[in-house]
Amino acid sequence: MEAHYRSIAKALTWRAGGTVVTFAVAWIITGNFKLSAGIGLLDTIVKIGAFYFHERLWNRLSFGRLKAPEYQI
Repeated sequence: MEAHYRSIAKALTWRAGGTVVTFAVAWIITGNFKLSAGIGLLDTIVKIGAFYFHERLWNRLSFGRLKAPEYQI
């Protein structure tokens, strides 16, 4: 079991790494630092929003969820 702050730190570092990769690929392709930084930033914002809506959709599905017992002792 992990603490919530550890999961948040992992998510932030994962997203930061993804932003760096997107920026680097865009810079290699375009050769334009400013454009690449904009692409990296926009990519991050769009993916955070997409992830939020993805999570909200999955919260509506019962697929793979274990049902709580009808009673507890």
